[in-house]
Amino acid sequence: GNPGESYLRTRHNVGFRVVERVAQSHAIAGVREECGAWVGARGDWLVCQPRTFMNRSGSAVRCLCESHGLLADAVLVVFDDVHLPLGKLRMRAGGSAAGHRGLESVIESLQTEAVPRLRLGVGAPPAGIGASRTAGLSTGVNDSGLAEFVLADFLAEEEPIVAEMVERAARAVTAWLESGIGIAMNLANAPDLPAEPRNE
Repeated sequence: GNPGESYLRTRHNVGFRVVERVAQSHAIAGVREECGAWVGARGDWLVCQPRTFMNRSGSAVRCLCESHGLLADAVLVVFDDVHLPLGKLRMRAGGSAAGHRGLESVIESLQTEAVPRLRLGVGAPPAGIGASRTAGLSTGVNDSGLAEFVLADFLAEEEPIVAEMVERAARAVTAWLESGIGIAMNLANAPDLPAEPRNE
């Protein structure tokens, strides 16, 4: 995500909302600033929100890894993705950045693609706006239309879907923390369950 009040409810900052939900559900308090990030801790868990703009977040991640003796596979990056439909989740143990500048920054800083990640579907931009790359910093983005899309707030009618996605994503993050990537992937990547029939 990006720092600042103006970005709080934007598509680009939905990853921050997941981090906040994880912290809330596990009563993680006592947030401090470290390595250019807001950091909360519970035991050996760290929940972090880089305070850099998104496409420079790798520096905070690298600093935290070095400070706490963490390898890349101990990091889970949670971020927005315009290539997934609104509300969809996808978790992987590694791979390329696929054009996402925040993840690209993390991969470059840690010098490995073996960084677990949880992608949060924020929907595709309107027709005619290129989505070949996800916008990073609020300036210097090649596709100004795409930047405008991801730096805008979710629509009011989208918020219930977003809230449900944030809850599911927080559960997947908890599964990753407690049980590892395999179980977390099964949870995050499961197809949508059909609505349960109601007894009238």
